[in-house]
Amino acid sequence: MALLLSEADVEAVLTMHDTVACVEAATKAHGQAKARNVPRQRIKLPRGTLHLLAGADLASPDGGYVGVKSYTSFREGNRFLTLLYSADNGRLLAIVESDLLGMMRTGAASGVATKYLAREDANVLANFGTGWQARGQVLAVAAVRLLKQVRVYSRDAANRERFIADLRGEVDAEFVSCETPAQALEGALIVATATTSRDPLFPPDAVQDGTHINAAGSNALIRRELDERLIRKAGLVVVDSRTQAQAECGDLLIPTERGWLDWDLLPELGEVVGGQAHGRQNDQQITIFESQGLGLQDVTVAGLVYRKALEAGLGAQVPLFGS
Repeated sequence: MALLLSEADVEAVLTMHDTVACVEAATKAHGQAKARNVPRQRIKLPRGTLHLLAGADLASPDGGYVGVKSYTSFREGNRFLTLLYSADNGRLLAIVESDLLGMMRTGAASGVATKYLAREDANVLANFGTGWQARGQVLAVAAVRLLKQVRVYSRDAANRERFIADLRGEVDAEFVSCETPAQALEGALIVATATTSRDPLFPPDAVQDGTHINAAGSNALIRRELDERLIRKAGLVVVDSRTQAQAECGDLLIPTERGWLDWDLLPELGEVVGGQAHGRQNDQQITIFESQGLGLQDVTVAGLVYRKALEAGLGAQVPLFGS
C-alpha cells in the first residue's frame, strides 16, 4: 500500500519552521556526502515541458528516502507530484501532490541560507515578487530572523496589496508596499527575489554593504534577476549545487564567462552548513545565495509530510504492486 496525499493533506501537516529544519538537515547531509541529488532534467515539448528532479536522503529517519518529483508546465497550468520510496527496501511509501510542498521547500532553502549567511542583526527584508514562490521566501526568512519590516516590490500595486493582505496575518512584521526598487532596498539587510525576470531587478549600487540576497528566480539561463556587477561586488556567492547552477543559473552566466567566478570554486550551501566552507566573514560583506531547487529537498520534505500524515491519520491507502 502507498499513501496518497493531496494538497489539503500537505497543508494540514506542513509548517515553515519544520520545513526549514528538514531542509537544513538535508542540506548538511548533502555537504557531507550522506545524500544524493540528480540535477533537474527537462523534456521540452511543443506545448509545454516535463521537469524531473530526483534525490536520496540517507540521513532521514526510517532508513532514509529516495524519490523523484515531476511536474509539467503547460499553458493551462502546472502540476506537481512526488513519488517517495524507502531507501532501505525500495517500497513505494507515498504519492504526494507537491505544489505547496515545492513552494515551502524553495522558501526553506532561502531560510537556511539566511540563517547561515545573513547578519545576525538583519531585521528588514526587501522582497521582490508577489507570486506563489515569493510567499515562501517571506515565510522562510521570518522563520529564521525576527523581522521588523517586510518591504514588498512588484510593478503592479494591486498585486502588492493582495500579497501583503495574504501574509500580514502570518508574519508578525510591518509590511510596506514599495513603488520603486530603491524604496524597497534602502536599509534592508536581507533581499529576496522570486521573479521570472530576464533583466536585473535593481542596479548594484542600490544594495548596501552587509546585505544578504536570496536569488530564487534565475533557474534558466535566459533569466536574470541580479546585475553581473553585483555578483562581482559580492564577497561570497553560494549555490545549492555547482552542477545544477552551471546548467541553469542565468545570474551567474556572465560573471563566469568573464572570469569573475570559477564554477569549481563556488561553495555549495551544504558545505557552508556542514562547516567545509566558510560563510559570512564580516558585517560589511555582501553575500548571495543562488537557489536552483534540488530534488533532494523535495524528497526529504516529502518524507517529513509522509511521517506527519501517518501520525495524523491523513491520506488514502492505494493498493499498488500487488499489495
